[in-house]
Amino acid sequence: MKQPIDLATWPRREHFEFFSRFDEPFFGLVADVDVTAARAEAKRLGVSFFLYYLYHAVEAANAVPEFRHRIEPGQVVAYDRVHASATIGRPDHTFGFSFIEQQPGLADFVAGAQLEIAAVQATRGLNLTERTGRPDVLHCSAVPWARFTGLTHARSFQHPDSCPKLSFGQAYAHGAGLRMAVAVNVHHALADGYHVGQFLDAFQQRLGGG
Repeated sequence: MKQPIDLATWPRREHFEFFSRFDEPFFGLVADVDVTAARAEAKRLGVSFFLYYLYHAVEAANAVPEFRHRIEPGQVVAYDRVHASATIGRPDHTFGFSFIEQQPGLADFVAGAQLEIAAVQATRGLNLTERTGRPDVLHCSAVPWARFTGLTHARSFQHPDSCPKLSFGQAYAHGAGLRMAVAVNVHHALADGYHVGQFLDAFQQRLGGG
């Protein structure tokens, strides 16, 4: 479900009009989060660390209204809930896009995600469909092979896109614990650094530690 935003009374109206004219309206930053407790909890539960932190990232994003806003033809809308469109790797080192529906609890999310991962890995190519390309998603990817401090995205400026993009790096030792880089890219017509900070705070709280 989605609701249109009344641009006439929206406090971001001028910000929207200003940044919407940019050739590249997305901005991003990279921040580290403490994943010590999260890694231990995922292991205790016997679930994939990737799916564990992905679930909590989507929950954190849903807690920030600006991460649920999208630009659609002739309007800005607020979705009630957003989900994950994650890149899923295959044994041949290609990847396909997915749609992983967010669930009220971790167990149901993991069960649905495992089915989706198996389905994507059984396909070839990008698996770009109306389902995986829907607007009420966060574009998510993991780069567990590298500890990055910066990240850019390939983008087509002709393609209308306002979905936030979350990329997760390699978990690495930091003192007695573990940390992980998270790259967050958002459309500046819809969100500012303040909202990215809100997301990162909510994500860290859900992961524990910090």
